[in-house]
Amino acid sequence: MIKQLGKLYAVGVGTGDSELLTLKAHRLISTVDVVAFPEKDKGSQASFAHQIVSGAVQDEEIQGEKLFLHFPMSRDPQINIPAWREAALSLIARLQQGKDVVFATEGDPSVYSTWAYIQEELQELLPQLEIEIVPGITSVTAIPAQTQIPLADGQERFCVVPATWGLSCLPRLVEEFDTIMLIKAGRIVPQLTALLESMDMLACATYVSHATTDKQEVYQDLRDVPEGHRYFSMVQLSVRSRRGVLRGTSVEQDSVIQSVQQASVEQTPAQQIPVQQISAQQIKASSLAKESAA
Repeated sequence: MIKQLGKLYAVGVGTGDSELLTLKAHRLISTVDVVAFPEKDKGSQASFAHQIVSGAVQDEEIQGEKLFLHFPMSRDPQINIPAWREAALSLIARLQQGKDVVFATEGDPSVYSTWAYIQEELQELLPQLEIEIVPGITSVTAIPAQTQIPLADGQERFCVVPATWGLSCLPRLVEEFDTIMLIKAGRIVPQLTALLESMDMLACATYVSHATTDKQEVYQDLRDVPEGHRYFSMVQLSVRSRRGVLRGTSVEQDSVIQSVQQASVEQTPAQQIPVQQISAQQIKASSLAKESAA
């Protein structure tokens, strides 16, 4: 007799604070047949996802098997792909026994998660598998909760980009978006600081590492970020030129830039300042004026 396949749950466990684990995540982790955690070093059982879960669900409360799957911290496909395939096969072996499985991943499964890699393997190897994705708190929302600066309101726009890519197109992004979330920013803080200083926008940036954990650090000035801050870090760049639409005080950034361009044309060459630099100054002045009016 062929056993019915078990069901796989991809469960987001949040950014670090165990109290942010959802009720559904808590129930599934406590009751399914197998709970799988990614580990960075093979055989070490060193898993941030497991650490988060342990603060809300003790190991003795987990009724099923605990399974640790190796996900290398590497950019080499020849290292990564075999590890992802091995992890997928470990899950499939249990699912084919009719067991329900949770794959626990930090943050949210759909946002820059290890789940994305194993999902591709599973869809190729076992296309008939039933999968349910359970969302979790993501750093994209956890960071603004710590800075207490909203991502967006009204007609504002925000984007999320890897920091290394964001460096190359930041001048364009600040014209198109009101908030730019630069993920994994630790390695490029010096370059980002220099770029923002040249754009006169350093005051718009806030750096947060290890958000919602006991290791959390928040820096209002990127120049104060210590060397060695590398992982679990993000920079929130808050331009917010379109804020206040519901108060009737919104100023479209496009109109600001147009007025700045016109003013620049009327200046002598010695007086001219790059348009991007002037627009940043105007944006900050506009934001201060709106806060005073509110």
